[in-house]
Amino acid sequence: MPYPPDMIEPMRRELTDLGLRDLRTPEEVDALLRDEKRPVLLFVNSVCGCAAGAARPGLVLALEHGVKPAVTATVFAGVDTEATVRARSYFSEYPPSSPQVALFKDGKLVQLIQRHQIEGRSRYEVADQLTAAFDAHCS
Repeated sequence: MPYPPDMIEPMRRELTDLGLRDLRTPEEVDALLRDEKRPVLLFVNSVCGCAAGAARPGLVLALEHGVKPAVTATVFAGVDTEATVRARSYFSEYPPSSPQVALFKDGKLVQLIQRHQIEGRSRYEVADQLTAAFDAHCS
C-alpha cells in the first residue's frame, strides 16, 4: 500500500461515516454496479488536495440535498487499486482522474465529474454540480 493507513483512514471514514459503501475489491464493485438499477453515486476518493479541499466536502454538502442517489459508494484510488481499476472500467471512455464522481442510473453512466471540473472550485461549487446532477437523474 503506497499510503500509510493512519493517513488515509480519516479520508476513508469521512465518506463511510456518511453512509457510502466502501468498495475494496473488484468483486464488490461488480456486485454493486452490474445489477443495480437505482441511481448510484460512485466516488473515487483520493489523497490529493482537491479531494480534501473541494470534492469530499462538496459531496458532504450535496448529500444533504433533498434529492440524492439511492445508493452511494466509494473506492480509494492509490489504495484499493484493483477496486479502483474495476470501477473505472465502467466509464473507461474517460481518462482516469482522482477524484472522480460517477453517477449511474439504470446501470448506465449518466454523469462523470472529473478532477479538472473540481480543481480550483469551492466545496459549494462542487456541491452545486452534484445537486444539479442529482436533480437531473435521481428524481
